Amino acid sequence: METPPPLTLGRLFSSWQADVPALLVVVLLGGLYGWGVLRLRRRGEAWPVARTAAFAVLGLGTIVVATMSALAVYDRVLFWPAAVQNVLLDLIAPLGLALGDPLRLALRALPERAAARAQGAMTGRLFRLLTFPLVSTALVLTTELTIYFTPYFESALADNWLHQLMYLHLLLAGSLFVLPVLTREEALPAWCTHPVRAGLVFVDGIIDAVPGIVVMTHGTLIAGSWYLGHSPSWAPDVQHDQQLGGGAMVSIAELVALPFLLAILAQWARTERAETVALDRRLDSELEVVRATPAEASTGTATRTATGAETGTSTEGPDLVRPWWETENSEVAQRIRGQR
Repeated sequence: METPPPLTLGRLFSSWQADVPALLVVVLLGGLYGWGVLRLRRRGEAWPVARTAAFAVLGLGTIVVATMSALAVYDRVLFWPAAVQNVLLDLIAPLGLALGDPLRLALRALPERAAARAQGAMTGRLFRLLTFPLVSTALVLTTELTIYFTPYFESALADNWLHQLMYLHLLLAGSLFVLPVLTREEALPAWCTHPVRAGLVFVDGIIDAVPGIVVMTHGTLIAGSWYLGHSPSWAPDVQHDQQLGGGAMVSIAELVALPFLLAILAQWARTERAETVALDRRLDSELEVVRATPAEASTGTATRTATGAETGTSTEGPDLVRPWWETENSEVAQRIRGQR
């Protein structure tokens, strides 16, 4: 393995290398997403530009930066670029992909039969189990701890294909938590409302910081034999390098929690507005019926009074003259009473 030149600020932005497997994944995901958007547009249906931008820039762009930038150039001689690389794939790339709402796009763009099969898979037991909030959070935490505190990470540094598998492992583990929380409500339990999801994201942000804290404070070197054997003369002390990596992991984990939480709150607000509009429309239709009710009630009362007079019976009583919205305690009745 050729030792790269000393890492400077300029090389941090200018050093790049091709990663063919990662590039193929990016092209495949981008091509499928673009096909879905074009298919909707050909049918005259709109797809938000902001979602496309989030998927391409924050999602796919983060994958490119993590696997082909200076982070990938220096990840085998310095620990902190590898740590940043992994947390980008585990936290930021899944968030960008989820903001693009690829699952909903797939269901709208696929042919009817394929969409039905995809819908069935997304609501199946296995998918619901893997995306159950507590399970998916545990999978993310377990993935991070397994990588750093088993031979997994050091083996991946020595084997390029295992390194690629680790990339994919991190990306999938992060996506299992983010995608259902932001895009597929059907995969979540009924109790997982927007307030609950906001709380889960807050807790997840705390949990995501745990691996970084452990790495930063761990006394034993992670992949120590590898980095001690491949550390160049210009590199910092290996223990200090590990502390830098752990600190970067904690910082990124806490930074990503804020936009994630804001996305949940924005989704919550949109849902509340949509429910309010739907309720208003239902109430308007109920009011159309109510406007005709008084005349019908008066005609019916007059008829009953005349009939009572002929038969000599009394027709007075609150239940015969009071409309239903004054006697019921439903939401619609309360809304009508408030408007009259």
